[in-house]
Amino acid sequence: MNAPESIGVVAIFFAAAITNNILLTMYLGMCSFLAVSRQVKTAVGLGMAVVFVMTFTSAINWVIYEYLLVPYKLEYLMYIVFIIVIASFVQLVEMIIERVSETLYNALGIFLPLITVNCAILGAALFMIIRKYTFLSAVSFSAGSGVGWMLAIIIMAGIRQKMANSKVPKGLEGAGITLIIAGIMSMAFMGFTGMITLN
Repeated sequence: MNAPESIGVVAIFFAAAITNNILLTMYLGMCSFLAVSRQVKTAVGLGMAVVFVMTFTSAINWVIYEYLLVPYKLEYLMYIVFIIVIASFVQLVEMIIERVSETLYNALGIFLPLITVNCAILGAALFMIIRKYTFLSAVSFSAGSGVGWMLAIIIMAGIRQKMANSKVPKGLEGAGITLIIAGIMSMAFMGFTGMITLN
C-alpha cells in the first residue's frame, strides 16, 4: 500500500486512469456509460465534459473543504457543498457545449445535465478527502479518473459501433451484450490491479 506522497502525482494520474479506473474497477458512473456509448463522437464529447467537470470541481471542492469546511468544523456539509459545486459546473459546461456545438448538445441530450448526478464525479471528490490527498495529488487523481472514464466510454462506443452490423443472439441484443462487454472490459482493466495502488 503506497501513500499518495510516495507514489507521486504522475503515478496517481496513471493509476486513476488505468489500474484503478473509476468506472471499470469501482463501477461508478455506469448509467451514462451504458446509455451514451452508442456512437464514438458522442462518447468523446461526454467523456471530455466529464474530464473537465471532474478535474475542476475536485480542485474547487478540495480548496473549499480544506480552507472553509475544516477550519470552521463544517465537515458535515461536505456532501451538500460538493453537489452544489458540481451542479454549477455542469450548468457552465452545458452552456458552453450548446454555444460551441449544437449537434453534440442535441446528441448528448438528457445525459449532459445528468453529469450532475454522475456518481463518478462525486466519488472522485470524496476519494480525495478519504485518502487525504494534497491539492496536486487531488487534481491529478480527479483528472486521471476523468480520463479513465472517458477512455472506457470511448472503447465501449467503438466496440458497439463495430457490432452494429454483427449478428447478436436475440436474447442478448441491447443491454445484454453491452453488459457482457462492460464485464470483459472490467476484467481487462483489473488485470493491471496491483501495479500501483491508491487506497
